[in-house]
Amino acid sequence: MCGIVGYVGHSQALPVILKGLHRLEYRGYDSAGVALLDAEGKLNVYKCKGKVAELERHLEGKDSFGTIGIGHTRWATHGEPNDVNAHPHFSESGELALIHNGIIENFRVLKDALIQNGFSFRSSTDSEVLVNLIEYIRKTNGCTLAEAVRIALKQVVGAYAIAVIEKGNPDEIVAAKQSSPMVIGIGKDEYYLSSDAASIIDYTNEFVYLNDGEVAIINRNNPLHIVKLSGEDSPVDIKKLELSISQLEKGGYPHFMLKEINEQPQTILDCIRGRISPDTGEVILSGILDNMDKFLNAKRIIIVACGTSWHAALIGERIIEEFCRIPVEVEYASEFRYRNPIIHSDDIVVAVSQSGETADTLAAVELARKAGAFVYGICNVIGSSIARATDSGTYIHVGPEIGVASTKAFTGQVTVMAMMALVIGKALGTLPEETYLAVSKGILGLPELIAQTLKMSDQIADLAKIFTYAHNFIYLGRGYNYPTALEGALKLKEISYIHAEGLPAAEMKHGPIALIDAEMPTVAIATLDQTYEKTISNIEEIKARGGKIIALVSRGDDLARRSADYCLEIPQTVECLMPILSSIPLQLLAYYIAVYKGRNVDQPRNLAKSVTVE
Repeated sequence: MCGIVGYVGHSQALPVILKGLHRLEYRGYDSAGVALLDAEGKLNVYKCKGKVAELERHLEGKDSFGTIGIGHTRWATHGEPNDVNAHPHFSESGELALIHNGIIENFRVLKDALIQNGFSFRSSTDSEVLVNLIEYIRKTNGCTLAEAVRIALKQVVGAYAIAVIEKGNPDEIVAAKQSSPMVIGIGKDEYYLSSDAASIIDYTNEFVYLNDGEVAIINRNNPLHIVKLSGEDSPVDIKKLELSISQLEKGGYPHFMLKEINEQPQTILDCIRGRISPDTGEVILSGILDNMDKFLNAKRIIIVACGTSWHAALIGERIIEEFCRIPVEVEYASEFRYRNPIIHSDDIVVAVSQSGETADTLAAVELARKAGAFVYGICNVIGSSIARATDSGTYIHVGPEIGVASTKAFTGQVTVMAMMALVIGKALGTLPEETYLAVSKGILGLPELIAQTLKMSDQIADLAKIFTYAHNFIYLGRGYNYPTALEGALKLKEISYIHAEGLPAAEMKHGPIALIDAEMPTVAIATLDQTYEKTISNIEEIKARGGKIIALVSRGDDLARRSADYCLEIPQTVECLMPILSSIPLQLLAYYIAVYKGRNVDQPRNLAKSVTVE
């Protein structure tokens, strides 16, 4: 969702900015633009609706010289996607240019006040209101740009990551953040700015992550200076980030999504590396072990998440309750934050987010912390807001996920929650030793079993051709695989735009079976588990009504094969880990159907990778 890139130094800014914007395309956007300052302080802004490639065409023949600049990819919130609403936005005088991620919730009040003071507006955005507010304060108070930004933001309600440059000041960018990511890359006599470190990793591996309520003065001639909105100085904490450039490229695959699906044997290996002893099966998660007293005394665990992370959390709920005998509740973060939840000091709140920047999940974290709960984070992006806002946590270590539809992050999240349950259950004495060893051995075996499952790719590609006609799908699962059915349906919706619904198999008889006919395909997850025979009965009920059935079954299972129209066989592992293997064919099925329908798989319409606004 929206992307920011900035540069100030002694090289040309535009190539750096455009390369960074291309790296941010995965986040989802509908327009793009740049603002550049030349050595004489002349400010040029170029922007247009559409992709970064269209912006590049728009820039041909234009004056694009400048060693300082800011760039933006916009995901529309206020105002339709068009050239005028695209960023950067000029102030009314044309002296300031601003880019903004987030939403200014009180923009109407601020806009009315500015209109009363003689300002007019070109766009429908909240962002143009902010740049004019900064200009008004700058001129009224006769203060520096950085001071005007700080004063203006004290009047703002909402979420933002902003960068501002000023005509006549070719040495400085002023940036600030609140509930939206912002990172500053440190070079030699130059600085880089982005909403995602991955977009500027080509140039530096030293980064400063801005905290909420901080303003950064980024001047090529001076050390980085950060102040709080209160005016106090903040420390500059430089962190090194080790990230391979190859992780950000497609590596010969036609889409990032297919690459990331096929990376899962390696990403799960990276997720468990150093955390499970191959010799003894012992599981070590330092974030849990260092805070074991909190988990031993917890009366309840609340998991907050959104989207795919919420589906992973539902699996985590079942594993933790089974192994640890601690009550677990799973909440949509967007609902949790607004329903005045009951949170006790002996509760543990677990926040799950691939990006670590999900706005609703981050707000739920803040709510839990204020209530005195211990907050644990599970995320993928090192140094992200949730990683920094939680008391402790575990990274899933699956590498950058570029495709909007999450795949390897889902399997990584489930794997981490399974390891969490093993560590806590063993400490509580609620988990038999033989179960502990069987599951830890099962986790160690996942990379090989996933690799075996991926060999079905050609079979699934052929199957997908049959179902490109479908307008609706039903996905069924029971027990551990009910959330897998939800996740499979979500993947299909996200990238193929086919309506799909995930259901507990037993609920078919309570209404949804009325939908069954020859035009409604059903994907049934019928692997060997404690509900296997019941699921087979549900398949028979659908078959009796003329429904077409794709069954996901355990390898060698002939009973399910006789009941289904099409079968996909996967290897068997311990029951609580089957959702990891079951999800792989569903990811591939969604992918190939979307490809055959000609969809933009990596950047599906209307979606953003990281939802940093409500």
